Amino acid sequence: MSLSTMLTAVDRIEITVLVDNELDPISPSQSDHVHYAGQMRGIKLKPIDKSDGDAGRGDAGLELRMDAICCAAHGLSLMITAYSGDTSHTILFDTGPEEDVWERNVKRLGADIAKIERILLSHWHRDHSGGMLRAVQMINDAKLARPGNEEKVVVDVHPDRPDYRGFVIPGMAPVSFEADPSFSEIEAAGGLVEKNTEGHAVSDDFFYVSGEIPRDTAYELGIRGAARYVGAKKAWEPDTLIMEERLVACHLRGKGLVVFTGCSHAGVVNACRHAIRTHDERLHCVVGGFHLADNDPDKLAQTLRDLRELAPDVIVPGHCTGWRFKYSWEQAVPGSLVPCFVGTKYEMTAVE
Repeated sequence: MSLSTMLTAVDRIEITVLVDNELDPISPSQSDHVHYAGQMRGIKLKPIDKSDGDAGRGDAGLELRMDAICCAAHGLSLMITAYSGDTSHTILFDTGPEEDVWERNVKRLGADIAKIERILLSHWHRDHSGGMLRAVQMINDAKLARPGNEEKVVVDVHPDRPDYRGFVIPGMAPVSFEADPSFSEIEAAGGLVEKNTEGHAVSDDFFYVSGEIPRDTAYELGIRGAARYVGAKKAWEPDTLIMEERLVACHLRGKGLVVFTGCSHAGVVNACRHAIRTHDERLHCVVGGFHLADNDPDKLAQTLRDLRELAPDVIVPGHCTGWRFKYSWEQAVPGSLVPCFVGTKYEMTAVE
């Protein structure tokens, strides 16, 4: 049975990139499907204080400061707002690799985080969960400062949280990542933890959060050498597939699905096909990490072929996608790629 009735067709989607690997506040969008300012116009300007006698700038009244520009980091965090008529809902998709970069970029952008209703975690990897505790605290503090908006932020996660994740290289001892925030740590920070294994719609059905993504393609095989530490066994075990990874999707009225992926360990083609099958809608756009930076030429070629067959109007690849795939896509489908830049607000609008 199609779940297409679960999603509200929205009029507009705004995506503010709070954390990503790449920074470019200058380049303008080349696509009619995704709009953003570019030309440094997204950076907050500060009035020049001339009371100290600094009159050496003529009639300039505003200053563009370098400490107002966001910082890139290895990870992903997207603040996504969807609009339908007079109603809007905002979610936070992932929280980046560490707390300081999330806080710094939120403050530099002046992002209205009080409107974030829930945090949706794509999967348990530190570059997506590392900013979680600070994000929960800051969002709740922002809500308390706004009368009538005191409800704590919901943190929607898959329950299969590993004790630790890392990787194993033959001939070497395992390398461990930092632990993801625990459920008790998230609750202590003020988050309302919701554990979900199945697909479900949230926020008046504006957003769909998948369950585990079916692995159908023969070439999207997860991460070579990935492992998890199982404390009960005191042992590292293979964890190549990252099975708990989830996608988020919206339905942009008249255009189709906008799919958000954290890392696409399940495969960006598998993720997009799953969203299309689930909602019986065409693919308009896919945003986020495609995990194609590992320079596997066969995987790159097959992903390019199969994603092209899904015919998205535009893609917004970021984080772990890698320059090789972005270059290949732009060569194959000129004008349909918009890079995912930290500190940038992207806007997509429905068919009038």
